Amino acid sequence: MEQYLIVPWDTRSGSEPTPVDWDMQVPPEIDTIAELVMKQYDMTVSSRTLITSKPDKGGAIWRIETNKGPRSLKLLHRTPERSLFSVGLQEYVVGQGARVPALIPAKDGKLFVEMGGKLWIVTDWIALTPATKVDLVGAQELCYGLGEFHRHSKGYVPPFGAKNSSRLYRWPNYYQKIAKKIGWMREMAKAYRDTVASGSILAVVDQYERQAIESLERLKTSAYPRMASMGEPYWGLVHQDYGWSNGQNGPGGLWVIDLDGVSYDLPFRDLRKLITSTMDDMGVWDTTWMRGMIEAYHQANPLDAESFEVLLIDMAVPNEFYKHLKEMFFDPITFLNTEAEAILQRVVATDQSKAQALADLAKDMSKYKPGSYEPKPVAVEATRVPSETKTWDQKSWGLQPQQKQSSESVASAVSEENTESMAGAVSKEKKAESFKVVKKKAKEETKQEAKQEAKAADKKGKKEKQEQQEQEAQSVVKPAKRVAVEVSDKKKEEKEKAPSPQKAGRRIGTASNVIQLQPSGKAPSNKAKRMVAPAKKRAATVAKAKPNAGKKSGAGASKAVAKPAALPKTKGKAVKPAVKKPVKQTPRVALGVSSAGNKTKRAAQSKSKHSFKKVAAPSKKMNKAVSSKPNAKKGVKTKGVR
Repeated sequence: MEQYLIVPWDTRSGSEPTPVDWDMQVPPEIDTIAELVMKQYDMTVSSRTLITSKPDKGGAIWRIETNKGPRSLKLLHRTPERSLFSVGLQEYVVGQGARVPALIPAKDGKLFVEMGGKLWIVTDWIALTPATKVDLVGAQELCYGLGEFHRHSKGYVPPFGAKNSSRLYRWPNYYQKIAKKIGWMREMAKAYRDTVASGSILAVVDQYERQAIESLERLKTSAYPRMASMGEPYWGLVHQDYGWSNGQNGPGGLWVIDLDGVSYDLPFRDLRKLITSTMDDMGVWDTTWMRGMIEAYHQANPLDAESFEVLLIDMAVPNEFYKHLKEMFFDPITFLNTEAEAILQRVVATDQSKAQALADLAKDMSKYKPGSYEPKPVAVEATRVPSETKTWDQKSWGLQPQQKQSSESVASAVSEENTESMAGAVSKEKKAESFKVVKKKAKEETKQEAKQEAKAADKKGKKEKQEQQEQEAQSVVKPAKRVAVEVSDKKKEEKEKAPSPQKAGRRIGTASNVIQLQPSGKAPSNKAKRMVAPAKKRAATVAKAKPNAGKKSGAGASKAVAKPAALPKTKGKAVKPAVKKPVKQTPRVALGVSSAGNKTKRAAQSKSKHSFKKVAAPSKKMNKAVSSKPNAKKGVKTKGVR
């Protein structure tokens, strides 16, 4: 049996019916592996409840009731190497005092379990409540908690084997991409002039493209290059998906959860995303809210003048226009005829107050002290080394060799678990469907290896054939008798070296994946005959070329032929006997593919005192219409730790 590898389950293979809502369900195979994972921890589980799942990615979160209190079981959907990067960060920031759920070690001491080709983690379940959206106080709480998280992430270097994730050096490329794709939107609108939103897009696309280009030029002349040269650990990590669902109030303050997508970057990129998305939801760029959110973040993680300038540049990029209108690239006719017009009008109306709001914020530059960024060469990603502030135990943080995983490890365990505990929850038919993907992949890899070996063998055969032809060409200029003798010797040598049927089939792979072409003991018969015929022809040509050769007989004839000096010349040129090169037939080989109860660290409560004045939301109501937010995430989480 092949190991079951977890893959996205939004579509099922074969004729298996697709549930109505995969967001609240997982395949039975995932449930089985979850049971196996929980047994790796020192706890007794009485119940397990699915909180949410990511069917399009292959992740899930459960609340489990144990004899040590409620806990969270999470399946990380990324590759083990990428997940190790975020798991290491979660352990690191807990040690720095951040309000982040602490990882509970398994029985083997590791802070994760690797099974099904993914990493699984367990944390305590912490009761959380979302920050309020109706006034500025909730937004300020969110920004202050974000600043704390960024400050605690500074200095992190991942464990050995983790796949590094960084966006620190990609800002110029991101700006260029936005400018280029906004240009594509223009061409798309021209190509579909008959659609509803085509004219409206063409009326504003030049303006947004110009904003993207101007922002790129400002970024190049800013302190960004010097800031990026400080390196990744200097700045720490960004959450990348931070908002009201991933930053919630709990014991001691605001907690940050769902860290599986963290990446190195300038930390205020998270702040920019939070501000611009909030302004988009409100329908107006409100300076009071923007200034209040920035100041709250500044209290927790101080900004300098250079950082504040780059933050303003990043807000000037037409991020919301690009985010909402890029949907046209997937289904242009449908999108341009249905949603595009309403979305575009709302974005354009909101952006009418954007320029003035950013101009007002720029007046606050004097509030921030200049930073110190010594000019350095452009930073390049270096080989990851252990952090000076955190020593990673390779035994406790090492991943399984992905290419050497036993094909019976998880697969047999799943089979036993089905028999003993799950009472037939996964039938033989479902298991067969589950393993199809893995078997297909293994078969393709085997075929690819066989093709590469065949190509190498053919190349070697061509080279040997070429060398043989060169040797035969050189032998033509030798005396006829010597040529005849060499041909005779060569014929004898060919018979001795004629490959047996078993050896002939070993050009590629092993004996188990070839088909023998000849029965044992049968040597090639036509090749020797083809070698003798040219030899006789060369001997006859030399005999005709010497006038006296016909008068001699017996030993005399042999002596006459044996002397190279006695060969006649024609017009000053030696006679070269015509030689017909033997044709070497390469036997064809048919290829066959062989198949072969620990305590959890508690975060220290914040000692910083901060208070935020209540500021009423703008009179304009926040637009919460579903149609105005394309690609809204399903199953938004509001309670508990993920």
